[in-house]
Amino acid sequence: WESNCILNVIGDIFGQDMVNKVSGMCYFVNFLGEPVVDADGIVEDERPKLYEEATDIELVRMKALEFQTKHNEENKVGKLELVLFEYALEHLMRINRVINMDRGSMMLVGVGGSGKQSLTRLASFIAGNFIFQITISKHYSTNNLFDDLKLLFRTAGVTGRPVSFIFTDAEVKEEGFLEYINQVLSTGEVSGLFPKDEVDAIIGEMRPIVKKEIKGFVDSADNLWRFFQDRARNNLHVILCMSPVGDILSSRCRK
Repeated sequence: WESNCILNVIGDIFGQDMVNKVSGMCYFVNFLGEPVVDADGIVEDERPKLYEEATDIELVRMKALEFQTKHNEENKVGKLELVLFEYALEHLMRINRVINMDRGSMMLVGVGGSGKQSLTRLASFIAGNFIFQITISKHYSTNNLFDDLKLLFRTAGVTGRPVSFIFTDAEVKEEGFLEYINQVLSTGEVSGLFPKDEVDAIIGEMRPIVKKEIKGFVDSADNLWRFFQDRARNNLHVILCMSPVGDILSSRCRK
């Protein structure tokens, strides 16, 4: 009803031609651009990100399939064989848009086999993110989760590379895992994750990086640690892949 009212107003003011232009689906993506190459043939930007309207959905599909082929060439394990029909493309564009935003995280809800993880992997590859998913074993514990989180924080904070952390309901070996994930999402840090000696080491690694990026930076341990935390929080993207089957998801959301 609301959409029809808006279209009626547009028709009254701008005419039927404008109604025809705006009544269909409108897609915006940031991965249609070709790699930027300088005069010497050196690639300056492999993935230029220009957020623009995609007037042809087939162009988006073709570009996404190109990235899928490239992903499969670079990754011998975990190859993607996605059929990118229009609904899948819409979700791919949504995921890609969110993980390109600072601190952008999301929860994907769907039954097993619906393509949540595969679409996330493709969207993350398109964005140039480091893709990580924990490997559950019989002996996987909170200590192992902390080790994995340390790797992600150092990758996102020290190296400055965007990270896509895919976390599924099948990997919730202990309910306490969700509390740590919640801390990452709400505050960008996990209590007691880094001991004092590792904090000092990270501060030492951040010093030359900060001095290069920020002129007039006040060099202190607190400022360097805060810069690391902010940088890690901006670059760490958590993608929760959950199934709506049963009462587990609703129960966890209430908690």
